[in-house]
Amino acid sequence: MTDQAPAPLAESPDIPGKPVSASRTTLSHIMTHNDTNLLGTVHGGVIMKLVDDAAGAVAGRHSGGPAVTASMDEMAFLEPVRVGDLVHVKAQVNWTGRTSMEVGVRVLAERWNESAPATQVGSAYLVFAAVDADGRPRRVPPVISETERDRRRNQEAQIRRTHRLARRRAIVELREKRAAEGIED
Repeated sequence: MTDQAPAPLAESPDIPGKPVSASRTTLSHIMTHNDTNLLGTVHGGVIMKLVDDAAGAVAGRHSGGPAVTASMDEMAFLEPVRVGDLVHVKAQVNWTGRTSMEVGVRVLAERWNESAPATQVGSAYLVFAAVDADGRPRRVPPVISETERDRRRNQEAQIRRTHRLARRRAIVELREKRAAEGIED
């Protein structure tokens, strides 16, 4: 750790809000044998990359520039994905702060050669930080909820944010206490 002050926030005038629909996106990809794990199903890391790609596109669109993944939480794999599945990764901004935003992602899969409806196979929440060309945090537009579902997702995102911050504080406090007691990790 250094005693330097954090880099100042990249300044910008008040930014008008953007509706959820302005940056919502879907990324679709057919799974092949190159995507499989040792069990013959699609590797979770392949799905996680697609999730991060779709969420990153949404974060960049919403913030109007570069945004970097700060965290991923609650990645849930609900069903296995198989070779030949057409995977749809749907992402949208759920919540925004000053320089960060939560993007919610749903992963759906359907057989490429069948007309049956897609099944939800996963979900995740990612936090992105908007950055300027020098990597400093920059302001993001507020997100404007358009539907009752958007409002619910925004409220749930605020709960997750509260839990992330509380968890971080509790861990820092525990580490400080252990250090004060002379316990080294």
